[in-house]
Amino acid sequence: MERIDVHQHLLSEAMIEELARRQRPPMLIRQGDGWTFRVGGEPDSVLSFDATNVALRTVEMRRDDIDRALVALSTALGVETLPADEALPLLEAHHRGIEDLPPGFGGWGAVQLEAPDPAEVDAVIGRGCVGVSLPAASLAGPEALEHVGPILARLELHGAPLFVHPGPVASPGEAGPRPPLPVWWPALTDYVAQMQAAWFAFLHAGRREHPRLRVLFAMLAGGAPLQLERFVARGGTAPLAPDPLVYYDTSSYGARMIGAMTGAVGATQLVYGSDRPVVDPVAPELGPELEQLLRCTNPHSLLTNRQKGDLA
Repeated sequence: MERIDVHQHLLSEAMIEELARRQRPPMLIRQGDGWTFRVGGEPDSVLSFDATNVALRTVEMRRDDIDRALVALSTALGVETLPADEALPLLEAHHRGIEDLPPGFGGWGAVQLEAPDPAEVDAVIGRGCVGVSLPAASLAGPEALEHVGPILARLELHGAPLFVHPGPVASPGEAGPRPPLPVWWPALTDYVAQMQAAWFAFLHAGRREHPRLRVLFAMLAGGAPLQLERFVARGGTAPLAPDPLVYYDTSSYGARMIGAMTGAVGATQLVYGSDRPVVDPVAPELGPELEQLLRCTNPHSLLTNRQKGDLA
């Protein structure tokens, strides 16, 4: 059985060209030793040339004991939430980049959210994507869930999973970076809050509307299931058991948080995600049985057994 990393990012040449052409965030600015990312609401960050090298990434996969890596467009860039005429060329570059990757790679599709169109889901699934990624903020409340409902419904009919990923911090057209903050600030504040809001919104309203949809939350959903005691204390009704169709990737976390989430949702709901090249993945000592679940058994459960529906 393949060992799968469900969460990587790898910008193609076409995507780099599109981002470098832009005059406002999200954009890339050429530097001597790589590129600088400029994203609304976040400190500038460096994208090295090595981070876009497919051959080096393949070597890293072998070193990480991974057979297949799924590449997603980082929703932190804010591409999906741009006006559709700006988003579509970037989305096309992303999908062409996935198609050009060598064996051992797969990808998550992405769609524009100005006017959600289920036909875009059909198109990306037809191009071989395993599912669709969406920014957490696009699901963070009942109104937001209703807006993307056509996307979720079409994924459900395809039997393909949804990948919920943090970002962006700022809306399209919003002013540039905040006052100076530590580089880790958005990832430890905005991203965590977004993921928790999306998880609770799906618990509150999403599952009822989409009973067969499989959902993967990046970064262990910001630890949202660990907040169920507070949820109940504030008047919520906790589910009787963890949702068997909701999965959590381990990106950025180690043994302590993985252990806590295993206790909260069960080991069968956790999957391995590295978030390369954003971070160097940690390799906590989890034991062979849990490693097998995270890298093999659980990702296959997330990605397979598609339920075909009427797509007319």
